Amino acid sequence: MNPNDHVRVLIVDDEAQSLQRCSAAVLADPSLRLIGAVTSGAAAIALLDHCPPDVMLIDPGLPDMLGIEVIRHAVRHCPNTHVLVVAASAGAGHVLACVEAGATGYLLKDVPAPRICVSIHELHDGGASIGPGMARHVLACFPQTPAPAAPVAPVNGAVRNGSPVLLSQRESDILRLVAKGMAFAEVGALLSISPHTVVTHVKKIYRKLAVHSRGEAVFEASQMGLL
Repeated sequence: MNPNDHVRVLIVDDEAQSLQRCSAAVLADPSLRLIGAVTSGAAAIALLDHCPPDVMLIDPGLPDMLGIEVIRHAVRHCPNTHVLVVAASAGAGHVLACVEAGATGYLLKDVPAPRICVSIHELHDGGASIGPGMARHVLACFPQTPAPAAPVAPVNGAVRNGSPVLLSQRESDILRLVAKGMAFAEVGALLSISPHTVVTHVKKIYRKLAVHSRGEAVFEASQMGLL
């Protein structure tokens, strides 16, 4: 395989056993290339600035700084780097904080090693990856009240062509997850609705934003302050 075809991976974890396990998983996959395995946020930022990876695996609990700070640095300075959190726990607020910082994948450290490699490839291919058993934690980050039957007030006062953009709570939740790169099937699983229902909501979002694709929807929503 051409070295340029490898997915370049950076691992950031201060736990020796976890660092070794993730490194071994990456080294065992011939399509991946480990460019660094470091134990501090400062070392991670130095590598991000010098040699941005395609995917960064990070434990949010680092000794010198919050892992979320490293995630934010990657998002700001390495836009082509995808972030996969590999954490010891999965509190709802913890998951949400990492996702809001820019992570597009979240695994627990006890997942099988092959799953780590699968998640790396999923992120590199433009998707999102949530480990087994994580759905309930992600769901806990969203309001538990039923979605209103009628549109609610404009989100953040968004206006398009002089008219307010009205999104229901359900549409706002779906738009937020789609913007993170999740497939419609993944969104459906997380929100306990069918992929068909997700598609129906997405079509409504497209009409309201006057767009025709996922990329256009995310761009317009970002410009209008909906994300």
